[in-house]
Amino acid sequence: MQTIEDNSKVVKAWTFYDWANSVYSLVISTAIFPMYYDAITEGQFVSFLGITWEHPNSLYTYALSFSFLIVAIISPILSGIADYRGNKKSFMKFFCWLGSLSVMSLFFFSGITTTWVGIIASILASVGFWGSIVFYNAYLPEIAPPEDHDRVSARGFINGYIGSIILLLLCLSLTIFHDFFGITEAMAPRLSFIAVGIWWLGFAQFTFKRLPKDKVIPKSQLEEGYLWKGFQELKKVLKEVRREHPVLKQFLIAFFLISVGVQTIILTATLFGTAELELGKINLIGTILVIQVLAIFGAFIFSRISERYGNVKALTITIVIWMFVCFGAFMLHKDLDHILVYFYILGGVLGLVLGAIQSLARSTYSKLLPETEDHTTFFSFFDVTEKIAIVTGTFVYGLLNAITNSMQWSVLSLAIFFLASLFVLLKLKKTKYVS
Repeated sequence: MQTIEDNSKVVKAWTFYDWANSVYSLVISTAIFPMYYDAITEGQFVSFLGITWEHPNSLYTYALSFSFLIVAIISPILSGIADYRGNKKSFMKFFCWLGSLSVMSLFFFSGITTTWVGIIASILASVGFWGSIVFYNAYLPEIAPPEDHDRVSARGFINGYIGSIILLLLCLSLTIFHDFFGITEAMAPRLSFIAVGIWWLGFAQFTFKRLPKDKVIPKSQLEEGYLWKGFQELKKVLKEVRREHPVLKQFLIAFFLISVGVQTIILTATLFGTAELELGKINLIGTILVIQVLAIFGAFIFSRISERYGNVKALTITIVIWMFVCFGAFMLHKDLDHILVYFYILGGVLGLVLGAIQSLARSTYSKLLPETEDHTTFFSFFDVTEKIAIVTGTFVYGLLNAITNSMQWSVLSLAIFFLASLFVLLKLKKTKYVS
């Protein structure tokens, strides 16, 4: 295995895909598209799949649930293909094209009658993004030795953070100065969707050019049933965890409950600000930028807390703070004096624990893994657990919103998942690395 210095061009190309694709996560999933969707559908009845939806925001959260369900189902299949066919780059390209073109097609979501375009395109974009990530992650063991994985991954994270912030600011400029650019305010977000797709697809070409070529294994040399090998491996890991690793099993249960709350809040926070609190777009995007910056500091601060007091104690602190975030959001309403100040404060607190809880969860899991060479399958299991949690969280969120006609109760319900995860974590047996 070459060092990252010996393989610097390939490593740089690999980390650059984060620069390319992270604009989808921030601009589409978190910021501009949810606000645009709410602006189009607010107070409207939406017809989709022969059903009239009285609560369009519930339809959007159900669409997110469905996209992550697809990803949870196909991820093991994709991993099996990547491992046994050796054509990772081809499939990575396919999902990159699927995601970026789907994002660009959101341009045609121009009014209530084309809501179906927005829903279908957002589902396909989500599948394209997460599908490409499966193959992207599969390259890491090939381009860097294990001792450099953390450093290379961090490099990619930094690239993604910088790139997504730059494009979000450019899209924000389109919205604020739309007259200067000679476009309407309604056209600005639609052009942003085009910009995201072009950015993603365009910069990805640098990655595809440098990554190792496919070494496709002929079908005649493949093991029988290779397509389902990923599911077989996950099934084997599940049995092993249940029978031989009770601490790891307990942590995975806690991680599932944590992910229900964390990932659902990430995906629906902007909708909550626009639909429930009726905050302006500029203020919401400002809050999102604050969250992104503070997430970096939060991850650093809580890594130090973890080093001194242990992973479980650090996670416990973050979970308690997340519960307060849920209660704080429940107490907010659009007629509250100084609502914007409170929302910014809540966003700042959320930012501090956002990066912390995600990094702590992954590092804790890695510390609890048994002695094995099959880390890929264990992390695939970790990934599928997270996706199923997202399906659960977004579905519950949308259902409660439809029943109560208020996202406040949906947010409050997430506190229950955090509380349950807290009980599970506090019963976690102390180990050499986790206390």
